[in-house]
Amino acid sequence: MSTRVFVARLVGLTVFDPLGDRVGRVRDVVVVFGKNPSPRVIGLVVEVVQRRRVFLPLTRVTSIDAGKVITTGLVNMRRFEQRHNETLVCAELFDRQVTVRDPEAEEFVGTVEDMSMEQNQRRDWNITKVFVRESGSASSASRAMNRLARRRAGKTSLHDIRDVFGLHREHQEQSAERLLEAYDDLRVEDLAEVIHDLTPKRRAEVAAALDDGKLADVLEELPEDDQVEIIAALGTDRAADVLEAMEPDDAADLLGDLPPETAEDLLKRMEPEDAAPLRRLLSYDENTAGGLMTTEPAILGPEATIAEALAVVRREELDPALASAVFIARPPLEVPTGRFLGMVHTQRLLREPPHTSVGNVVDSTIDPLNVEAPLGEVTRTLAQYNLVSLPVVDDNGRLLGAVTVDDVLDHILPEDWREERHDLHHDRKLPGVDA
Repeated sequence: MSTRVFVARLVGLTVFDPLGDRVGRVRDVVVVFGKNPSPRVIGLVVEVVQRRRVFLPLTRVTSIDAGKVITTGLVNMRRFEQRHNETLVCAELFDRQVTVRDPEAEEFVGTVEDMSMEQNQRRDWNITKVFVRESGSASSASRAMNRLARRRAGKTSLHDIRDVFGLHREHQEQSAERLLEAYDDLRVEDLAEVIHDLTPKRRAEVAAALDDGKLADVLEELPEDDQVEIIAALGTDRAADVLEAMEPDDAADLLGDLPPETAEDLLKRMEPEDAAPLRRLLSYDENTAGGLMTTEPAILGPEATIAEALAVVRREELDPALASAVFIARPPLEVPTGRFLGMVHTQRLLREPPHTSVGNVVDSTIDPLNVEAPLGEVTRTLAQYNLVSLPVVDDNGRLLGAVTVDDVLDHILPEDWREERHDLHHDRKLPGVDA
């Protein structure tokens, strides 16, 4: 086993059991600060099946070498819950601002880029070295080029941990760049779980580092309390921009959880064309089709071709449930549209010649939902016709939006289902895994 390992290289390595079966992937390193200046490494956070993160004690690690980690074969599948005295190196210490007082160099302020852990004679692991990037004063042009090339400005150096001060003390501001790099390969849903497990301060820092679109996607996957906390920590203008990037139904749900005066202030700062559908959604009872629907389904006129319809449902930004069908209506094609004519399922589009008009293959056998239809009717209709989306119209037959099965599930599942999903399937057995 290697006696010195850098954390940044360790994160992402595959974990195997003694028989060579894959157990998971290293996501972080857990340390405990004590009287010793070198924090003690107690284990690894490992991502296993279904993206669940579990704790792997270092006492169950037999080898860290050649780009892999070997365990004794026993891994407790209970979801990792960070204790108050534990610190995550990647999530909490990387990018932390520190002061370096090395006897062989001038004192300087920098940020933590990496750390190395070493095994002592008692076979215990400790953090012994800190790789620090000196805070510089590069020009704005240089900083821009470094961002484009994914490089960081500033001189780097490796120091004994005894010469690095500020690791165990939270700085007023801390970047989240290294943390996001470590989790760059995660799906949005899984990144949301990582962010949910962070402290409120760290959550706010990560939110600040994400672009508006990515943050909007993450917010849609977080519990309501986390959503409200993050939006409240953003500046009002930034919060309005993020809400504009969210799906209208999710943004409306979030606004409904905010104090009315805060929600109104955010709506006023949004672009009028983005705020209008949210105001309309907020006017409906949340347990009706109007309160459940999104205002951005795929809509085409009857003269559009099959080829045009397929191009619409192929759009990357379109939710998979909404991509299951195209809704056909008379102009105008923005909600509220002209008279709703029917829907064309994507599967039907794939069976028709590209030049055929969608108006010739409209399915008019499914009655649209009235905007005031209660949740029970919405659920029964989706189940009756085996659909994942349904059109919603007003009393005049104009299309207002669409309800998707994920919207319904969000409302019929317990409010804390996003937290409870972490603890599902504890009884699952895997090769080399102790459930």
